[in-house]
Amino acid sequence: MTANILDGLVLGLQYGLLAAGLTLVYGLGGVLNLAYGQMAVVSAMVVAFAMEAGIPAVPAVILGLIGGGLFGLVLDSTLLRPVYRLQGEARVLLSLLLSLGVAFIVDGFLNWRFPLKALSLTITGGPVEVLGVPMRRGSMWASAIALATFGGLFAFFRFTALGKAVRSVIEDEEGAKLVGIDPRRILRLILILSGVLAALVAVTQSMSRPVNVAAGFSITVFAIIVTVVGGLGSAPGAFLAGIILGIVSSIAASSIGTFLSLVILLAVAALTILLRPAGLLGVRE
Repeated sequence: MTANILDGLVLGLQYGLLAAGLTLVYGLGGVLNLAYGQMAVVSAMVVAFAMEAGIPAVPAVILGLIGGGLFGLVLDSTLLRPVYRLQGEARVLLSLLLSLGVAFIVDGFLNWRFPLKALSLTITGGPVEVLGVPMRRGSMWASAIALATFGGLFAFFRFTALGKAVRSVIEDEEGAKLVGIDPRRILRLILILSGVLAALVAVTQSMSRPVNVAAGFSITVFAIIVTVVGGLGSAPGAFLAGIILGIVSSIAASSIGTFLSLVILLAVAALTILLRPAGLLGVRE
């Protein structure tokens, strides 16, 4: 059981990191980005091609993070412009349709041009023993990066002026405008941050298993499940939901199989919608 819980914590940190970028964009601008998984995959391909060109791993990863941020910036500057003119459900639906179109185009192109391409970052060294359980070094590094990222997000939103501006727009967009905050500039920043987080997802996942060109939609699906359970717009909710779902998934996978563990995650998301539509830490409207 200890091994299952530790595996679940590692998986949960990945889930939480997965959902953070998606939930922030929705909470800030009411934009549901279904191309989130493709942002991660494109970033992974940037890292893979950079390393093939002889660039060391760390600079290649930095290029991948930049690539993810640029993907978010391009979306903000082009496709999402008509979305920002709408409000409420119309904005959500149009963003869903347009981003889904982007996801299909990116996914189709990558599978056509680079069908066998994948990113796999090998972390050298033997297993690390934690509470008597041997853990792979790649998983430990991925968990440390996820924890550091959540710590950085907490410090950013809690202690910096820009982070407080983001929180102001999420809580009351009209009130933020009255004090001189431009919601459009803040949303652009969050879309860039979302792209960087998507790139981090790809990098950390590649430390334990390859991230191939077909991984985009599965990444998006898991991100949506965690976001729904944690609460749309809540980064702490994404972290908490990720931990819970990671442990549930790990125990279920060892008990009844990996396929049925996904069914259980979907059941947990459905139950959350029925019992608490706002999610664990989401704000009730």
